[in-house]
Amino acid sequence: MEQINNIKVVPCTSSNYLRPFRVHYNQNGTKKSWDFMQTHDSVSVLIFNTTSHCFILVKQFRPAVYMSEWERSKPKPLQPAEEESAEAAPAEPKVPEEDKAGETSEETSSHQPPASAGVTYELCAGLVDKPNLSLEEIARQEVLEECGYDVPVTKLRKITTYRSGVGVTGSKQTMFYAEVSEENRVGEGGGKPQEGELIEVVKVPLHEAMTFAFDESIPKTMGVIFSFIWFHSNMSPKYKISTNV
Repeated sequence: MEQINNIKVVPCTSSNYLRPFRVHYNQNGTKKSWDFMQTHDSVSVLIFNTTSHCFILVKQFRPAVYMSEWERSKPKPLQPAEEESAEAAPAEPKVPEEDKAGETSEETSSHQPPASAGVTYELCAGLVDKPNLSLEEIARQEVLEECGYDVPVTKLRKITTYRSGVGVTGSKQTMFYAEVSEENRVGEGGGKPQEGELIEVVKVPLHEAMTFAFDESIPKTMGVIFSFIWFHSNMSPKYKISTNV
C-alpha cells in the first residue's frame, strides 16, 4: 500500500463504473445545464465485534483522494502582486504538464505526495452490481471478502438509505449494521487480490470511537462519522456507553 509509482493520468474513454453526461433543462423559465455521472448504487456495513467491543473498519488506498492531494501539492503560480515583489528572487521551477501519453515527468514526480495521502478509513462497502442478489446478500458478501466475517443476512440490520455524491452522481447507498463475534470470523479479509483490491482490516475500540470520528487528522468517510453517531444514539443502553460527544 505504501509504494505508489509510475503514475499516468489519461482520458477515461470507457468505464465499467462511470458514465459522464450533460443534461440540459429549464427550471422556472431559466435554461440550465449540469454535468453528472451515472454509476452503481452501493451498500455499506457498520460492523461491531461484540467479543472485543470494537468496530471493524477497512483501510485502503483511494486513487481519487490521492490525485486530489497531488493537485493540492503542486506549486501555485505567482499572482501579479507576488510577481512584482519576486523580480529579484530566483523563479520557482515550473511544474511541467503531462505529456501526450499521460506520463508524468521526473520533475512533476518530485512533488508527488506520499502514498498515505490517498489512504482512507471506511466502512466495509461495495457496489450494487449483482442484479440477482438482494442488498443484504451483497452486504454479506462484502463483509466476508473485505473483513473475513461470515454474517447471516438475517443478522444484518438496515440503518438507512441516503444519497451520496448529489452534485456528481446522485447514487444511493444503503447502510447496514452487523454484530459479529470471533466465532463468525472465517478468514483474514483483505478483499479480492485478483481484482486488485488491497484492503487492511482495522479495529477501533468502542471507547475511542467518537474521538476517532471527529479527529480531522484521520482521513475517513462521512459514513464512518455518521454510523458511529448512530451507534452511540441507538445502542448506548445495550453497551452502557455515554452519548456525550
